[in-house]
Amino acid sequence: MLLTILFLIGVAGPVTAQIRIGQTAGFTGAVASTVKEATDGAKLYFDAVNARGGIHGQKLELISLDDQFDPKLTVENAKKLIGQGVVALFLNRGTPHTQAIMPLLAEARIPLVAPSTGAMVLHEPLNPWIFNVRATYQREAERTIAHLSLVSVQRIAVVQVDDTFGADAAVGILKGLRNAKLEPVAYEKYDRTKPDFGPIMPKLVKADPQAVIFIGSGTAVIDGMKALRAAGSSAQMVTLSNNASAGFVKSLGDIAHGTVVSQVLPSERSIGTPIVKEATELAKTKRVELTPASLEGFAAAKVLVEGLRRAGRDPTRASLKAALETFNHFNLGGLELSYSPTSHTGLDYADLSIIGADGKFRR
Repeated sequence: MLLTILFLIGVAGPVTAQIRIGQTAGFTGAVASTVKEATDGAKLYFDAVNARGGIHGQKLELISLDDQFDPKLTVENAKKLIGQGVVALFLNRGTPHTQAIMPLLAEARIPLVAPSTGAMVLHEPLNPWIFNVRATYQREAERTIAHLSLVSVQRIAVVQVDDTFGADAAVGILKGLRNAKLEPVAYEKYDRTKPDFGPIMPKLVKADPQAVIFIGSGTAVIDGMKALRAAGSSAQMVTLSNNASAGFVKSLGDIAHGTVVSQVLPSERSIGTPIVKEATELAKTKRVELTPASLEGFAAAKVLVEGLRRAGRDPTRASLKAALETFNHFNLGGLELSYSPTSHTGLDYADLSIIGADGKFRR
């Protein structure tokens, strides 16, 4: 059985990289489009750094393995990457997947930079080897409920994937509802490995919500939203930033317009923000589209590169960890990020977008 697909990313020409970074993520499976876009965004920055001579004269190489969004494969891939001597793990995807490799981080004493998940368990209690970049799902979820309440949406239903990611995000949703003095008109869960929305939709239609918040990833949320429309509901559809990709919009097709998606970075068209302007200019040279997912990858790469710069020549896992903990209001380009020995939380930015008729995320 083919367990992994190897992608060598971030190296221009026949140069052998001197600083190796490891990534395990679902390049195939339910979250493939978002993973690809985030990795492309990281590649934009890594390529630019390598073109300028690398870090202290050393080139970067990102070794990416496909875990098919399966936590068991995530663990296998992480072990392989650690065995290959990577200085850090980077931009993995998924809450259960990150939890699965946490024991390996401590065992190998290797930093994991910018996991593409906003689970609170990665923030509290402090894990000394995990350096978060994006805001938490709970922060996004609270922001989402506050907005819906502000525009007089009070009948809100929740459809949650039944795993640690779903449970974590639901904490923010329920807290937001309590703050707004609301209760969900319906609250349903579905299995992560075998989603079945058939039994759920009649309950949602009967509850007659004004908005339905889908907590889940990729194809499962797409299938759920399509099932909601097929059942005859015209409720506002809402989801979190883990689905903020061009691939998600494309897969939704005709029903994408009007869907609300929370975001953890400024708009990819907000060129007045320095990080967006920088990413936009690099994306033009590569003739690729900048999306919320690729901007997240770009920001993650900037954090990792700055940590490697501060780690000095021939960085080690230990020197990278120590260097990252020196970040004090590090300017990513209009956004500030800090780490310390007692906090690895990163950014707290959360906003909302709506998918326009043109398929673009609008703020």
